[in-house]
Amino acid sequence: MKLSVIILNYNVRYFLELCLKSVEAAIAHIDAEIIVIDNNSPDDSCAMIKQLFPSVKLIENKDNSGFSKGNNIGVAHAKGEYLCVLNPDTVVAEDTFTKLIKFTEPKKSLGIVGCQLIDGKGKFLPESKRHIPTPKVSLKKILGITKDYYANAIKIEETGKVDILVGAFMWLKKEVYDVVGGFDEDYFMYGEDIDLSYKVLKAGYDNFYFGDTTVIHFKGESTLKDAQYAKRFYGAMQIFYKKHFKQNFVFNTIVWIGIKMAKLMRKSPVEEVIKLNAYYLYSTDLDDTLLKQLPKPTRIETVIQEDIKDGSMLVYDFNMLTSSAVIADMKQKSKQENIVFRFIPKNSKFIIGSDSAINRGEVLHF
Repeated sequence: MKLSVIILNYNVRYFLELCLKSVEAAIAHIDAEIIVIDNNSPDDSCAMIKQLFPSVKLIENKDNSGFSKGNNIGVAHAKGEYLCVLNPDTVVAEDTFTKLIKFTEPKKSLGIVGCQLIDGKGKFLPESKRHIPTPKVSLKKILGITKDYYANAIKIEETGKVDILVGAFMWLKKEVYDVVGGFDEDYFMYGEDIDLSYKVLKAGYDNFYFGDTTVIHFKGESTLKDAQYAKRFYGAMQIFYKKHFKQNFVFNTIVWIGIKMAKLMRKSPVEEVIKLNAYYLYSTDLDDTLLKQLPKPTRIETVIQEDIKDGSMLVYDFNMLTSSAVIADMKQKSKQENIVFRFIPKNSKFIIGSDSAINRGEVLHF
């Protein structure tokens, strides 16, 4: 088998449905399997998978064991030569995996490959490509100097070697994952992607950022920026420095002061209020129940419009559009002001989207 797609889920049933439908389209011509590990979600994620995705291998954990352990459990069941560790709040393009296979097959000493990630507003996520967060680099980031934290020398659409990739999307050979021992289970959530990337580098492999494919990562669903996030994130960084950069008393004191400073200086994120004045539905199958719930007036379009007003909501119907077309349009229109994107998964009766990293996205049933 060529590929195993590993998806760890916790309580994001509707985003997971959208994700799985995009993955199914992306593996249509690949010898591949999808493995979902559910960390005891209180919603009906597991029931949905059993009903809509009977070919998916579902592992139902009895408790929430965290990101690292959950993914390690999934990989233990994987049969693919390659792994794609994927967040449940993502949408992949139809050609994402075929492009990555073509790119990685000839590579020697291949480590982890990441891709271009955009958020639910179509904006590029800079954590898609990062440098090693040494204490010096991290302290500078705390002070607002990010040029040494993100790998900005590689342009967004380019491809090149990088140090650190993000856990929302990681592509690597299963044998490499096994050689370095997978994700370190000392991390419950956050930091484990930095740790795995660094372990792979230290083992002599090359990590790459691949800018020729783009994946949507809604971000606020699996990495909600709340007080619990801050506590876990800074705790994870403490584990990372203790594991990889332990030097001496002075060195460690600087590290811990930096982490404490980050906690104290962290500003509470403020949610942006977006004023909307135009609405577009890209669909050919017009459900009367849906139309009654959309704002008035909503323009119904059967092809994606190039020119739209600032302050618009765009609803993409995947019954008509491909993920590739939607992602390309999002990236182009994200350059405008106050554009909001919503999605109707194929053969589903809900609209979903997320504009924020500090709040859950919204689901509208019809």
